[in-house]
Parts: sequence; structure tokens; C-alpha cells
Amino acid sequence: MESILDRMKREGAEEKIKSFIEKQKYPYEVKVKYVEKKCREFVEGCKERGLNCHVSVGGLDSITLLCFLRSIGIDIPATSCSSLEDVSIRRIHKQLGVIGLQPAMRSEDERWSKARILQEFGFPVLSKEIAAKIDLLQHPSEKNKTVRHAIITGETGAYGGWQKNSRMKLPKKWLNLFAGYENENEGTNYQIAPFLVSSKCCYYLKEKPSDDWAKEHNSAPFVGLMASEGGRREKALKMHGCNYFGKTTTRSAPFAIFNRQDILQLALDLKVPVPEIYGSIERKESGELYTTLAQRTGCSMCGFGIHLETRPHRFDLLYDRNPKEWDFWMNHCGKDAEGNDFGWGMVLDYIGVPWKPYKQYELNLK
Repeated sequence: MESILDRMKREGAEEKIKSFIEKQKYPYEVKVKYVEKKCREFVEGCKERGLNCHVSVGGLDSITLLCFLRSIGIDIPATSCSSLEDVSIRRIHKQLGVIGLQPAMRSEDERWSKARILQEFGFPVLSKEIAAKIDLLQHPSEKNKTVRHAIITGETGAYGGWQKNSRMKLPKKWLNLFAGYENENEGTNYQIAPFLVSSKCCYYLKEKPSDDWAKEHNSAPFVGLMASEGGRREKALKMHGCNYFGKTTTRSAPFAIFNRQDILQLALDLKVPVPEIYGSIERKESGELYTTLAQRTGCSMCGFGIHLETRPHRFDLLYDRNPKEWDFWMNHCGKDAEGNDFGWGMVLDYIGVPWKPYKQYELNLK
């Protein structure tokens, strides 16, 4: 069996990543020209393969991508799983003619909802990668035994190259809170969380609907991802670059070499309509660009990265915009084994993130 390390060596991963990092250092004006070149190359590459193209749109980054593509004469359909987005983002989508997609079907006559996914699969917390690992620990099987051992110890099997301290291992803080399911197997004394954790929400609410639309229309997506955001996509973007034509996946991430400042500058240059949830794009005395309200957005019930935010964090901002919705997600979106309501409040308490109203006024939920 070829290990992941051997495969990376065969594919020249180290050289590709080094080349990508050099491109991230380009001046802004050079990056924009490079992005335009990659966009045109992707359209041509799709035509050669008999594929159409579309833009997958969500928040400000991908809205900027859509506007950029139109500015250079690439006028293609845009899609969005709009039910996930803030109402101000949905307004911009409508203004730009974005096609709204519905969540995946749960049964013949019912679609998946955010609350149903939290109840059945678990809460999306910390990061997509960490949530997926915790999900495996919470659902042990003979098939995932080797992976679970790697998550606890960092020791991998043959496919992982027999590493002793791999990145598969969860950070100690999260092992302490979530890895108690393996205490008997590993001789540890970790805790078991009183709730499930999962990354499956993205699949049912966004990935599957988007993939289904793409298959139906024989289309490959432009996506607004940047390697500078980190996370599980960073390495893939650095290895595969802006345009990727694979056996099972075809996509363009033309902004892959951008950083946050590049995106905001391009949004200003193109006069992109900025959704209200972000406030406005302003410049500090140092020259750094920023958005006056939300820096990043996503689904109103998503907790990926919440532990890294300072207050007011995303749930605080939700409280300001819609206290009734905030109360639902904080206190009532799930039910425990006894049938009692609970929500993100318990999850955030467990991982040490403050969430109770940071302003000195009371909720009026009547």
C-alpha cells in the first residue's frame, strides 16, 4: 500500500507548495492579473472537456468573485444555498441574480433543516477537521479503529506512513474534553461531551445541493476559497493550485493566492455591494482594510472557529440582529435524552466560550 507520504513525494507536493507560497507573495496588482489569467484558463479547460461553468456564491469573498468574473466578461450562472446566509447576504444574491438552492432531501417529502441536522448528527464546532475526528470517536467501529488510535496518539498505520506524532492527533485540550470514548482502549482519563459533534451539516445543507445542481447542469464551479484562511483546505489549495481538473473533482479557486487585504481591495476596486452584516469596508491609519461589523460570515448555527473569536463574536452579533433567533439556537435547538431543550449555550459553556449577552440589557422574547 502506498502511504500518504509516498504519494505526496510522487506528486511533487513539496515543490508545488513552495511555488504556491511564492505566488502568495506577489504584489496585489500582479495577483489580480494572475487571477484573471487563471479564470480564463479554467473556462477554456472546461470547454475542452465539454463542461459548463458556474460560480458558487456565499459571503463577501464569493460575491466579489462573481463581480470580478463579470467585470472581465465571464458571465456565467451563480448558485447559492441561500437559506444558510444572513438576510442581508440573501438580498445581495437576489440583486445579482444568484440562483437559490434548497437543502438536500431527508426523505421523499422532507428536506434537511439546520435544527434537524444538529439533533441527529451533532454540533459543528471548533473546525470541520476537528469535528470530523470527534465524530469518529463518538461513533467507534472496527473499520475506524486505526483512525481513532491515530486521533488519540498521533500514531498512524501503513497508509499514514507509520508516523509517531502525526497531525492526526487532536490537540490536548480537545482530547481532554472529547476523547473519553477511548479511555478503556487507550488507558486514558478523558471526558465525554454531553452532546454530539459533527461536520455533516455542510454536506446536507450546502455540498450535496451544490453538487447535485452541478451534475444536473454538467457544470464545474468557481469557488471563493483562499489558502490564507487556513483549515483543511489550505494544503489542498497549495498542492493543486487555483485550477484543478481531477478524476472526481473539477474546480477553480482563483482567489487561492489572495489574502484578506487583497479581497477587500478588489471589492473596493469593483464597487462590490457589501451586505449589511459586514458593515462597510474601511481603512485604518496603518492602511489595513477591514469590515466594520462581521469579519467573516456563515450559517447562523455554525460554530466552526468560534473559539478563536473575540467578543462581540458571531453569536453576539446574532443577538443584536435577531434576539429571538439567538434564543432558539442558544437554548432550544436540541433535545437531550430526557426531552429537555438545550442548544449552543451548553456547547459553548463546555468548550469555554462566553456567550451570554455581552450588553447590559435583557432579552424580550415575547
